[in-house]
Amino acid sequence: MSGIIEKYKTYLPLVNDEIIISLGEGNTPLVRLLNLEKKVGRSLRIYAKVEGANPTGSFKDRGMTLAMSNAVAKNAPAVICASTGNTSAAAAAYAAKAGLKAFVIIPEGKIAMGKLMQAYIYGAMVIQIKGNFDQGLTIVKEIASNESITLVNSLNPYRIPGQQTAAYEIVDQLQLAPDYHFLPIGNGGNTTAYWQGYETYRNAGKYHKSPQIFACQAENAAPFVEGHFVDKPETIATAIRIGKPAYWQQSNIAIEASEGRFLACSDACIIKAQQMLAAQEGIFCEPASAASIAGLLKAIENNFVQEGTTIVCTLTGNGLKDTQLVEQHLDFQLNSVSPSLDAVRKIIEQAI
Repeated sequence: MSGIIEKYKTYLPLVNDEIIISLGEGNTPLVRLLNLEKKVGRSLRIYAKVEGANPTGSFKDRGMTLAMSNAVAKNAPAVICASTGNTSAAAAAYAAKAGLKAFVIIPEGKIAMGKLMQAYIYGAMVIQIKGNFDQGLTIVKEIASNESITLVNSLNPYRIPGQQTAAYEIVDQLQLAPDYHFLPIGNGGNTTAYWQGYETYRNAGKYHKSPQIFACQAENAAPFVEGHFVDKPETIATAIRIGKPAYWQQSNIAIEASEGRFLACSDACIIKAQQMLAAQEGIFCEPASAASIAGLLKAIENNFVQEGTTIVCTLTGNGLKDTQLVEQHLDFQLNSVSPSLDAVRKIIEQAI
């Protein structure tokens, strides 16, 4: 299966178009959320871009295929990143495919175990620091500036162009641009990428108006909403637990230019949105992803979206990456019964 570079090569900066490190990323499902539409009414057409269907389970694969391809083309001996989880998994996987060594800096106790295990199984060297993501990013930037190791965080100049391909896909799948686009925001790279991607397609004559971008944060990790950096961001949505976004200026430009908004949602609303999406639409996303749905519900409640419009919500990562939160908040009991037809039938009849 070919990945995003083969499909969108015309729009992507490649050092050597014969060197492509791909795991078949992209072409992720765009699923219409019919049950959510019925719940909210207003004749809205709501879609989810399920980025958890990418090879390592998140949208990060889009940027990593391009960053890693160009790192190999430039003869880089190794790559490095700081991560809250998804970047580390993607960097480790694509480095393994490329035959490069990957170094991953993670904040102590602030990364979902599923994501950490991904980095380990792909063969990365994981270094844990007694600090947060922002401190880790400062460290890797310094190392990359003085060593031959290539930085593959979103500051890498090839990451954002790779992530823009999600916007291209949405337009190709819908055969039009949505009116609104909701997505989680942490470091701001993906918000920047979507806006630039939509604008690239608009300038190519694909449509006349790009969507309004709504970037959604957790209330206690909401520097964009508060208008200033946050020293100690806290949220159950680990992927967006970032207080000093690297793409601060670019994200603010994207929201202003698109006439969109930054929104903040409580952790409780994010958890509720995650559970609702799974139980009613059959899509299990990680907590940070559900911020886009929580943000949409808040926007609808506050009349920020017009009736009869088309909306896309990006679900950035797969729920299997962070199951611990589900175990903590989902009210379930697993009891055993005798291995008999009558015992099982009785339970089914009671449930029906």
